[in-house]
Amino acid sequence: MIPAMRVAPAVEPLSWKCTPLAVAAAWPADRPLVMLHSARPHPRWARWSVLSSPRATFRFGRKTTWTGSPPAGFGLGQLELTHDPMVDLDTLMTATRLDREAPANPAVPFLGGWIGYFSYDLGRRLEPTAQHDASAVNDRPWPVVELAWCPGALVYDNLHRRWFAVGDIPEAASLRGDGDEGNTFKAAALRSNVEPDEYLAMVARTIDYIAAGDVFQANITHRLSASFAGSTRALACRALALSGAWYGAYLELPQGRCICSLSPELFLDVDFRTRAVVTRPIKGTRPSAAQRRELLDSAKDAAELHMIVDLMRNDLGRVCEYGSVHVPQARTIETHPTVHHGVAEVTGSLRPQIRLADLLRATFPGGSVTGAPKIRAMQIIDELEPVRRGPYCGAIGFISDCGRACLNIAIRTIALTGRRPRHAWDRLIGTLDYGTGGGIVADSNPLAEYRESLDKAEILRMVLRRRTARLSLATHESNVL
Repeated sequence: MIPAMRVAPAVEPLSWKCTPLAVAAAWPADRPLVMLHSARPHPRWARWSVLSSPRATFRFGRKTTWTGSPPAGFGLGQLELTHDPMVDLDTLMTATRLDREAPANPAVPFLGGWIGYFSYDLGRRLEPTAQHDASAVNDRPWPVVELAWCPGALVYDNLHRRWFAVGDIPEAASLRGDGDEGNTFKAAALRSNVEPDEYLAMVARTIDYIAAGDVFQANITHRLSASFAGSTRALACRALALSGAWYGAYLELPQGRCICSLSPELFLDVDFRTRAVVTRPIKGTRPSAAQRRELLDSAKDAAELHMIVDLMRNDLGRVCEYGSVHVPQARTIETHPTVHHGVAEVTGSLRPQIRLADLLRATFPGGSVTGAPKIRAMQIIDELEPVRRGPYCGAIGFISDCGRACLNIAIRTIALTGRRPRHAWDRLIGTLDYGTGGGIVADSNPLAEYRESLDKAEILRMVLRRRTARLSLATHESNVL
């Protein structure tokens, strides 16, 4: 059953002076929080933050399931779902989209809709041939898609420092931006799921595949893990503040799952009203203490990025108008609090019949976290990496009822699993996972690639503020130096 489309919710300016992280810290503990946060203002790439308490959550794993009770008028609980994630995504979007009276240029980009993630492992469903016979172990059974339905939200304009209330937000009445800063967490020493020499062997094997002509590039990662107990909101607020992430996210999800993403990378920003789509792949990393020129002058890092730009041009070309795919920015160096990155920009204009599910089928997972050619690179990843990636290297963001969607590439992403005390969405006892790695090309040096993966974990070490975490990684590195 597909219910009638609904009217756009009211957008009300608020006189609040607090920051999004202060509001997150004050959020009622008995209500789940999902937040998308741009930590450093930028007029184009990092302007908006969105906070909401979901009314229901859709999960696609082995079967399609719901948590929560959507209003009966929307008929979400009676939708005919197929267990094909992209078909079901189309059904969900149709069930909740706004009517044609929605404003053409709304004051905010999120007018209610969906906030959630698409796991890297969704790629297995979209392209079954991307799997290897010796497939990576699924030891963290995250759903491949998890979307929280948020008909109302608090939206913050980081550029002009203004708050807006979209629709009905019952939590807003109790929020003053004076949350308990005494909330704490504890994490044990970080440990990789592979030894240093094992990671070096993975990189060396990838270089062999490149020499044999199988691929031009493959993104090889490993996973850092630690036991965790305490406030996930305190963890997220500290992490987002320190990282300055342009595409940060914090998702409290059912069944003891939580995500905190510190991603600097845009996967897709699309406006289905204008049909414009943009992606900004990242390739090439140096510690922020290094000179930007070192990365800018690196022919290897430039080649890595150019390969992925070609891949993303091809992916967008599958769903965009002929001749509309362009590269307005082939390569620039962006500096973030702990690293420099090489970044490019690819744009296009979607064909009239293309919907979000079609766009994801054509582009997911993002080329910067697979390699090129994409399918063979994914096969090599599946063969060499011992465990599945889960949300890491997938995409996190929003799908607004007004026709706008924005998804990051879920790098620099913490995934927490465990159990919560009753009525305490902000706390968790369990395991913290953090994936890190990089693109491997013909002239990659295995030891340099391993060191780069540790550079990308520097923000996590800063967040945890634990000497044991730093020593654990230093010990791993010293074993191979």
